[in-house]
Parts: sequence; structure tokens; C-alpha cells
Amino acid sequence: MDIQPDTFNMDPEKLEPAITSNTKAIMSVGIYGQCADMTRINAVAEKHSIPVIEDAAQCFGATHHGNKACNLLLIGCTSFFPSKPLGCYGDGGALFTPDDALAEKLRQIRIHGQKVKHQHPLVGINGRLDTLQAAVLLEKFKLFPEECQLRAQVGKRYDSLLSNISEIKVPVIAVENTSVYAQYTLLAEDRDALSQKLKSAGIPSVAYYTAPLHLQGVFADLCHKPGDFPVAERVAAQCLSLPMSPYLTGGEQGRVAPAIGA
Repeated sequence: MDIQPDTFNMDPEKLEPAITSNTKAIMSVGIYGQCADMTRINAVAEKHSIPVIEDAAQCFGATHHGNKACNLLLIGCTSFFPSKPLGCYGDGGALFTPDDALAEKLRQIRIHGQKVKHQHPLVGINGRLDTLQAAVLLEKFKLFPEECQLRAQVGKRYDSLLSNISEIKVPVIAVENTSVYAQYTLLAEDRDALSQKLKSAGIPSVAYYTAPLHLQGVFADLCHKPGDFPVAERVAAQCLSLPMSPYLTGGEQGRVAPAIGA
């Protein structure tokens, strides 16, 4: 199913027609820093008695109708990879659920399916967070609320600087959402030319997710072809992420607009 043309998240209008008897769960992604429309997604899921899993790796710290990401449904997942809004110094992540029985099952899966020492009622993985990464996260978590606010300020400053440049489309944050701006991602019809202009000005940029999922080789057996999900394909062809950090200064951001409009 396709995505929304403004937020780039799952399009709830297209969710229900995509559900079949084989649908086991709905997985939504909060891309680039804001949650998907979990209110509408959850309503469809409840109607069909299907669980919802939220990938909040890029929107951890953001809100939807005032509720925090990872607190919106049955299972919320996040990543603590260094480039994420709350990052450790290596690999890490967490799952959240309000279901105590499910939480216990997830804990078992995390340590090889082990319930008590030498007893493995489930097939599991080695998903433990090492002590060093946990220590880093505990210290960084103290700064995290302030960094979420700073990220929002940086995003709004970019909006102000770039909103009048006709060659690009700045990101849209849904009225019911806040964003932690994991990336500040705009759309440009000639992405390569824009990237080169930024590079010439000494400004880095990255095109993430340049191949949509339905055209990836791993899903070739689904027989999708170009044109099946036009919004996702357009975003994949035009997306470009600008430098983003909670500590990006106004002066540093002020170099970006002239480079784009040059």
C-alpha cells in the first residue's frame, strides 16, 4: 500500500482495502521524525482484530495527539543506533507494550527464548543491550527531552529559511503530531542537481531510501512493478535530507538556503 504525499507515512485511507485473510499484523513506520496517523490505523486494526506494531526508530520522543511514540498501540519498537534521536554508541533498541504477558514473552525471546536458566520454552535470539550502551543511554536520556525541543526548533528554522524556494517541498508535520526530526527531508524534482549544489557549498546531504520496498528484490515474489505505488516511488526519487542535529546553529542553517537557491 502507498504512503501519504505530505507526511510520507502509511496512508490510512489505503489500509483497509489492503487487508486480506493472510494479514497477521499491521506495521507502521514513523518516518523522518513524526508518528504515522495511529488513531486511524488503530481504528482499522481494531475493526479487523489485527495487532499493530509501531516502528518508532525515527520518531522516538515525538507525540501523536499528545501521546508519546511507542505508547500508541500493542507493541512499539525503537532503535538506539547512534544516528537516531536517542542514540547509543553502537547498536541497541527497545520494545514497549502495555501487555504484561506479551512483555514476558518478549523478554524470553530477547535471551535465546530462556525463561529461567537452562530452560528455553521459546525459540529466541540474542537481543540483549550491552552494559556500555545502556550506560550511555542512561546519561543521554537526561538530555533527551531538551534535545527533542531543540530538534523541533531546528526544523522550524529550516521551514522558515526554505519555505519560499519553489524548487523544493519542505516536510509537513501533521497538526496532531510533533516531530523529533530524525532527519529534515525535503523533496526536489532534480535531487542530484540539488545535492551537487549543496556539496559545492560544503554542505552534506543524504538521499535515504531511494528504492521503495515494493521494488526491492526481497519482495519480487509479490510481483509489484513501477507505478503500483506512485507516491512512494516519487518520494524515493526526490527525497534529500539536510544536516540535522539538536545543536545545529542558526548561522549554520543560514548557509543552506542560499546554496539551495543559488
